[in-house]
Amino acid sequence: MDVSRLLADINDFVWGPVMLAFLVGTGIFLTIRLRFLPWINLVYAIKMIFRQKKSHEGDISPFQSLMTALSATVGTGNIVGVATAMVLGGPGALVWMWISAAFGLSTKYAESVLAVKYRETNSVGEMSGGPMYAMKHGFSNKFIGRTLAALFASFVVLASFGIGNMTQANSISAALFTSYDIPTWITGTVIMVAATCTLVNGIRSIGKVSSIVVPAMAAFYFVTALIVIIVNFEAVPAGVMEMFRMAFSFDSVAGGVGGSIVASMLTSMRWGVARGVFSNEAGLGSAPIAAAAARTDHASRQGYVNMTGTFFDTMIVCMLTGLVIASSGLLGTIDPATGAPVSGAQLTILAFSTVFGEYGKLVISISLSLFAFSTILGWEYYGEKALEYIIKNRKVIMSYRVIFGMITFVGATTSLEVVWNFSDTMNGLMAIPNLICLLWLSNDVASECFEFQKQVVEKEKNGERIDCQADI
Repeated sequence: MDVSRLLADINDFVWGPVMLAFLVGTGIFLTIRLRFLPWINLVYAIKMIFRQKKSHEGDISPFQSLMTALSATVGTGNIVGVATAMVLGGPGALVWMWISAAFGLSTKYAESVLAVKYRETNSVGEMSGGPMYAMKHGFSNKFIGRTLAALFASFVVLASFGIGNMTQANSISAALFTSYDIPTWITGTVIMVAATCTLVNGIRSIGKVSSIVVPAMAAFYFVTALIVIIVNFEAVPAGVMEMFRMAFSFDSVAGGVGGSIVASMLTSMRWGVARGVFSNEAGLGSAPIAAAAARTDHASRQGYVNMTGTFFDTMIVCMLTGLVIASSGLLGTIDPATGAPVSGAQLTILAFSTVFGEYGKLVISISLSLFAFSTILGWEYYGEKALEYIIKNRKVIMSYRVIFGMITFVGATTSLEVVWNFSDTMNGLMAIPNLICLLWLSNDVASECFEFQKQVVEKEKNGERIDCQADI
């Protein structure tokens, strides 16, 4: 039996139409259930990122919590995933990424609210939270709640070593080897040392590093992408029109911006939603683990703060990659060696090269390295907290940190097709108990949302000063 083929088939099933419909459907339901308040309060949420006081219960600031969550979500999917979606699903896939992200705002808000509401303090005084604790404490049927929690935590631990570790390290080493012939063992050693030094000190160290690395890498990518878009601006309007035309056309062949790409609306929807969810992780239940560590006066406030991660990840960073590719005129370019359209990181490099020439490789290599390294940091914290839920022993947790850092070397220096499919499947399976939890506890989320809206948001929008130290 071909294990690789079997795992690929299982992965295709897990990430198939049913799962994508479940993810987006939950987002639609929550958006309506919350009376569209996550959309209405998006600007308010962005302002909240920097406004919390330091004396509330928690381990790190709300900003550091958001950066930790973003460190795990802003990754290779923003560079490789967008390019792949636009090749397989046509330019219209980017529109469906935006649509799924719009409903993902409500999903991310809801799961973050539950994470803060049901968090616990562990044996060393740190906050522990996430979907597993919401399932454990929020479900009236304790057997169902604890069973779902154990399944979710197990899937997170397994996914952390693959999707959050080895595949990210492999992306960095492969990019640097392909572009500059840097031996994979050198890249692996650097990643291992940098990651281990950061991880051994726990969430406070991860939060500090993420609060520096994430804004820096986002600013670098934003500026370089914006330069490409401005230089190629003449092609942008046509590119945007083609995106929307193909997103809602039942059988389309791309025009000038898409070359020979052929994709129906359903194909665009499938790849746009799949890559969008893969990028921003709304509904998977990973980001709320970081939300639970934040110092905040109200679960809903941190829900709004962490919700902005989906906005920044998909509606900003993914959009920039999509516009760079669409305006470059290289979408649909055929690779002479394979006879297939150029895709993935190579397509993004070609698009950046229209302005930066040979330095296009450098831009993507730097961006990919920073994006993937930050993902390693964020996912270690997710895996650690999931393992802590299963095993309370602190020696095991400390060993996990060291082993996690060392395994990055393995990921950087070996072929990972089997690991990728297995870990991607675990990543998808996380969503099932998490989405059940969100639907089951949607009344809890709505109660928190409406209370916070009445007591805080409306007053602050009217210019009243709310004492953040107060118990709300």
